[in-house]
Amino acid sequence: MQKKIVLIGAGLTGPLLAFYLSERGYHVEIYEKRPDIRYNDISAGRSINLALSVRGINALKEVGIYDKIAPHTIPMNGRNIHDLDGSEHLQPYGQKEEEVIYSISRAKLNMEIMTLAESTGMVQIFFNHRCTNVSLNEKLAYITDENNCKEKIINFDIILGVDGSSSAVRDAMIVQGDLDYVYKPLDHGYKELMIPPDSNGQYQMNPNALHIWPREKFMLIALPNMDASFTSTLFLPTKGPISFSTVNTDDEIVHLFNKYFPDVMPLISNLVSEYKNNPTGNLGSVYCDPWHFEDKAVILGDAAHAVVPFFGQGMNASFQDCSILNKLIKKYKTNWSLIFSEFSKLHVKNGHAIVDMALENYIEMRDHVNDPEYIKRRQLELKLERMFPEEFIPRYSMVSFHQIDYSEVYSRGEKQFNILEKILNNYDIAEVDKKIAKTFMLQ
Repeated sequence: MQKKIVLIGAGLTGPLLAFYLSERGYHVEIYEKRPDIRYNDISAGRSINLALSVRGINALKEVGIYDKIAPHTIPMNGRNIHDLDGSEHLQPYGQKEEEVIYSISRAKLNMEIMTLAESTGMVQIFFNHRCTNVSLNEKLAYITDENNCKEKIINFDIILGVDGSSSAVRDAMIVQGDLDYVYKPLDHGYKELMIPPDSNGQYQMNPNALHIWPREKFMLIALPNMDASFTSTLFLPTKGPISFSTVNTDDEIVHLFNKYFPDVMPLISNLVSEYKNNPTGNLGSVYCDPWHFEDKAVILGDAAHAVVPFFGQGMNASFQDCSILNKLIKKYKTNWSLIFSEFSKLHVKNGHAIVDMALENYIEMRDHVNDPEYIKRRQLELKLERMFPEEFIPRYSMVSFHQIDYSEVYSRGEKQFNILEKILNNYDIAEVDKKIAKTFMLQ
């Protein structure tokens, strides 16, 4: 008899996972707390666009939807740095033409994947249904139908938690299982602000770059949208002299942007009203281990490894989770205990690694991208990659343009940093040739 699979969460990861399962012959019920975004506009001020890279692209190709998604993406080939004096410079992500990341509308991608999952006839999504509790031993999920405020009790054989950083499935695993869980809040929040097209309907900045205004303890970024607008995101401390707790009045908002982002002032037509009306989001990281409970439950995506958004890997890592779990289902058939235990054994370490790297990348983006020492290291990284393309791949490239395990990327990245430091402490970049570089790489 086929297992009854219940999935909590119809964000980006849930419908993708449901499609993989449908291809293996499983019927899936998805319960989602939000209304259907295909018929309700609920995205304003909340992550309008995302950065899609190779791990996410691979999953979209596996389910056959990438060719439909690709026309709605915008390639970004580097970081366009905006200095305080108004000058700009581009720092390429890689040195190959194909080494780009892509801006994609979160809502557009979510809608397409939901439609894909439903098109199988084996996936049913129940919107406005909030999961409030899960009894893992009794195999029961308690769901509130928010249309009529009535509670339903849903039975399952397997429950899959893809319900975000506040996961009800994960909470049940913590209470009823043996799951180690740590949530580390970041002392920074974020607020999204829209840069509209110009009067001719054109982009006001280069659309083929991720724009960054690094200001040491805080920063502004902007990603392009298909309608020639940009979604900019301001990251500020939650408390302190310059923070969301101190910048609130019209004058304080204008003063902040005039002082630290003067070139942005002419670009955001409704700065004060957007700042005041758009929500302030919280940021934090989730670490947990294992990601499963017996043969009954497993968590993926932000429920398992919520990351801060500074490596552009939240969506990509979550899609990769689905791909890896799908491969394990193919390998172990209906042995769900083995499928889930192998998933945790193989992949938890990768979740921890990308959480750590995302935190480190925030410091790099806001503090280091204009530091002369960072710039020299970056130049040397690219030079070593040209010399030894099979042996030396910069960490950013390993994350964004390859599918090397995140844990392996982290380990290799630490070794490479030490190599770079040793070389730069002994030589000018111009002096470094293959013989010198190889000597340090072999140490």
